[in-house]
Amino acid sequence: MAQPLVSLRGIGKVFANGVAALENFDFDLREGEFLTLLGPSGCGKSTALRLIAGLATPNVGAIDWREASAAHNIGFVFQEATLLPWADVFANVYLPLRLAGKTREAAAPLVRETLALVGLREFETALPRQLSGGMKMRAAIARALVTRPTLLLMDEPFAALDEVTRFRLGDDLLAMKQSLDTTIVFVTHSIYESVYLSTRILALSARGGTIVDTIDIDPAIARDEEFRTSPQFAQLCRRASAALRGAYGEASP
Repeated sequence: MAQPLVSLRGIGKVFANGVAALENFDFDLREGEFLTLLGPSGCGKSTALRLIAGLATPNVGAIDWREASAAHNIGFVFQEATLLPWADVFANVYLPLRLAGKTREAAAPLVRETLALVGLREFETALPRQLSGGMKMRAAIARALVTRPTLLLMDEPFAALDEVTRFRLGDDLLAMKQSLDTTIVFVTHSIYESVYLSTRILALSARGGTIVDTIDIDPAIARDEEFRTSPQFAQLCRRASAALRGAYGEASP
């Protein structure tokens, strides 16, 4: 079993309005895995991502990185693509490298390699308004991957897309992960998406981010249509669904 890339220990996060997003939250993220946080709205999934990324700090607890350098080598994909509307696709993907001080000329090969990876090599001069929703998300993923991060955090990146586009992007994401050997933490409400993409699912309770179930999925399983229609996939989806029903039950009066 791979060593933890980062460990969260006894994490508590309370917002200024008194809402406790996470209470005594613990988990280890293992290098190379595709970990999904699955749970109801408001259960602390996005808060956990922001804490890992260093965009927020816990009130209590500790976030321990195996290597300090990994904490500064993170890509983040949000639910919205958040592209610069006045900049073309190349400039949007180049942005993290430009902020790191790399010239456009020096960065061009890596930017174009990353655009090819997400299927946008032919669209580098297009503006965001000229792209479909799926293409905008591909550009956002390319921007997150252009620095070749050790860890990629994804906060419901496919939520606004139609089902066919979600399936296609899910397959492409798995291919990118294998190509770049990136560790991924993925947030979703979708049971089917979580089972198809993940090597491990943490199902969270509706309040406080308690882990109500941990579902391990063999990484050696081919993620394809045969898996999606298999009895094993259906069984895993039933287990994830039962965990979510329990999570919502905790939120009932």
